[in-house]
Amino acid sequence: MAWIADTTGAVLFAAGLALFTTQHALGHFAAGPWLAALVGGLALRAMAQFAALALGERAAAYAKQALRSPLVRKLLAQLPSRQVMLGETVADLTDRVEDLHFYHARFLPLRRAAAIGPLLVAAAVACASPIAAAILIATLFAFIVGMALAGMAAGRAARAQMESLSRLSGLFIDRVRALPVIIGFGAQDRIVSQLAGTAREVAERTIGVLRIAFLSSAVLEFFAAISVALVAVYCGFNLLGLLPFPVPERLTLAQALFVLVLAPEFYVPMRRLAAAYHDKQVGEAALERLDASPSAARDAESAPPLSRPPDLRFEHVVIDHGEQRVGPFSLTVEAGRITALTGPTGAGKSSLLHALLGLAEVAEGRILVDGRPLGPNGLRGAVSWAGQAVALVPGTIEENIRLARLEASDAMVQSAAQVAALVPLADDRAGGLAAPLDLSGSGLSGGERRRIGLARAVLRDAPLWLLDEPTADLDEATARVVMGPLLAAAAGRTVLLVTHSEAVAALADRRVSIA
Repeated sequence: MAWIADTTGAVLFAAGLALFTTQHALGHFAAGPWLAALVGGLALRAMAQFAALALGERAAAYAKQALRSPLVRKLLAQLPSRQVMLGETVADLTDRVEDLHFYHARFLPLRRAAAIGPLLVAAAVACASPIAAAILIATLFAFIVGMALAGMAAGRAARAQMESLSRLSGLFIDRVRALPVIIGFGAQDRIVSQLAGTAREVAERTIGVLRIAFLSSAVLEFFAAISVALVAVYCGFNLLGLLPFPVPERLTLAQALFVLVLAPEFYVPMRRLAAAYHDKQVGEAALERLDASPSAARDAESAPPLSRPPDLRFEHVVIDHGEQRVGPFSLTVEAGRITALTGPTGAGKSSLLHALLGLAEVAEGRILVDGRPLGPNGLRGAVSWAGQAVALVPGTIEENIRLARLEASDAMVQSAAQVAALVPLADDRAGGLAAPLDLSGSGLSGGERRRIGLARAVLRDAPLWLLDEPTADLDEATARVVMGPLLAAAAGRTVLLVTHSEAVAALADRRVSIA
């Protein structure tokens, strides 16, 4: 509506300018109202353009915010086995969403205004000269065809550029994450060459997009110039009475000037749309990429809490990790008992735990929980989980343990830390459990991280415990100190324990070996 108000201001300005000029040229001094119309038209255009830009920015910010929240939930629900670099996911959440800014701020409102604005100008021109209005409308079709052809070519180029840019973003972020390994193995030159090659590809595709954009702009300006020139020639010859063919109208100076001033405005909405056409291609390419990310067959909601220790049954379960599958597995985990899962590395022990959590895709077979098929979300959020990789957040040791149960009291956190043998560790640090940790957990050993994960599992105290190599980073003495209280705390719960340790497996009520 603001862009249409701008077009209305242009009509008012053209009328004021034409009538004020002709009245002044004829020596009439009652031209004040037309001067006011001229100034009013300029003021209306200024206010309308300011409002259009401000409202466009607000609309874009709202659209991006509305898109990011479901996109984050969608990406969080994806399976880790999806073969996409973390950097590409980060780029989708940031750069690709930002690519939609001008699509919403400029292109969408300009597209609607471009459908109404020229018709409004043509209607105003028709009041002074129907033939001039017909000339403008006739040349509009060539203009539209040129935009469509340029748009199709630019769309293909923009999609190719978007794909290469996402690859570069993903590659750069992932290589930065692996920088210590790269430096440790002296692979800097190879990585720099890899990044440089990808950057060159992005540059070449960007130049291709700009080349098409500049060429399309030149074509569109050509058609606009031809149209205005035809109107100018018609108005001039009509005023002079030198038209080589009869026409049913004779223009006055005021009418001709009004038409000539307003004729370029006929193409202004289309010119603005053409200038924003690159925003369209970038925005649509970004939307295609975001929509093309595999839709989650599940949402990120947690499973309902378990009311009692469940029994688990795996029936010919095959787990899909993208590049390979593991299985089939058939085994039973009895309710209220501790089951140790052993076997060689790579046999699929951790994969079974991940399948229970909905973090790995079950390609064949089924998993039954108390006789009911496992839901698409798995049991995420309903179990006490201690995995091999322990994620930390900036905060204290106590706050990192409390992530498992945010409403837990200080005494409950202290008790869980005591079971995981974290209290002696914390006492060696200034502040104890209140000792601060950074995002990377600087200063913590692998065993200390592992014990934070175990303390979380104890604090969660769910009816089902899933423990993946709980003593992998602990020496034998510490493992004995940890496992006794840990399994005592787990008494009466269903516990599925993955381990390579014979000593730990011997502590379980039942042992299942998979090959």
